[in-house]
Amino acid sequence: MTPLNDTLTQFEQGQIDKPTFIRTMYERHHAALYDYAAYLPRTNMKKIEIEDGRVIMTSRDRGVRIACTPLDYRIAPIETLNFFDYEKEESTMMENLVADGDNYFDIGANIGWYSINIAVSRRNARVFAFEPVPTTYADLQTNIALNASANVQAFNFGFSDQAGEFPFYYYPEGSGNASAVNLTGRTDVQTFQCKVRTLDDFTADTGTRVDFIKCDVEGAELLVFKGGIETIKRDKPVVLSEILRKWSAKFNYNPNEIFALFRAIGYNVYTAQGGRLAPFGDMDENTIPTNYFFLHPEKHRELVRRYAVEA
Repeated sequence: MTPLNDTLTQFEQGQIDKPTFIRTMYERHHAALYDYAAYLPRTNMKKIEIEDGRVIMTSRDRGVRIACTPLDYRIAPIETLNFFDYEKEESTMMENLVADGDNYFDIGANIGWYSINIAVSRRNARVFAFEPVPTTYADLQTNIALNASANVQAFNFGFSDQAGEFPFYYYPEGSGNASAVNLTGRTDVQTFQCKVRTLDDFTADTGTRVDFIKCDVEGAELLVFKGGIETIKRDKPVVLSEILRKWSAKFNYNPNEIFALFRAIGYNVYTAQGGRLAPFGDMDENTIPTNYFFLHPEKHRELVRRYAVEA
């Protein structure tokens, strides 16, 4: 039972009188509505809707509507309330690098924040959103429908270096941390059997060209890229990937193996800094950035000229 319902129960059971009930409901519960109304202008969230059984937040810049998952305090709308925006620098750079008409692959789409933002900002792009965890996939579908995102196609599987069904570990308070390994070692983690394919098999089967890849799979990024290396060599997409030392260690590889893989096929590595792409070398224990852009100097010559700073 929620604190709000606790107060109601106290009144219904005669534990508090009517004037106390009215004052308590306002001071403890309803006043928060006005607190949020005053707070929202500081953030990229313009609106919070409360309707039967769910809360929907609408972003200020794109008007993207997201149904917030109960208990999950790390999803993009909640993070935006906390920190005023969500990965703003990386998001802005990503949108600069995605062209209208591109095929955008969101690998590890979660509830659809990136997929739907790209679908709204690039109306002629085709967005392919991949999310293996069934409960999160259901939330992804809900948000696609909320935004009437006809140019987003969702798939209930992930990518790796081999196809099959594998256990994924899921944390209700952080669905974005779902992974093919138990990242935290917690014993109360939930598990789901999830399907994965290789990117190379998917593009071969569907005949789909890949122009941009956003990959955020909580440590399994190297496996995704190994399973899609032929597609990447063929199509030379721009790639944005989250890469964290602590997560890659759970998969028994060094993050620099990802950088070496891309450099071996001609790519350069960058981070987003002040609206520009800054060249990046290798990761060590002092490295701060967690999101990395990979561009091919020939295929993306104009993008490099426009956005990259000199090494």
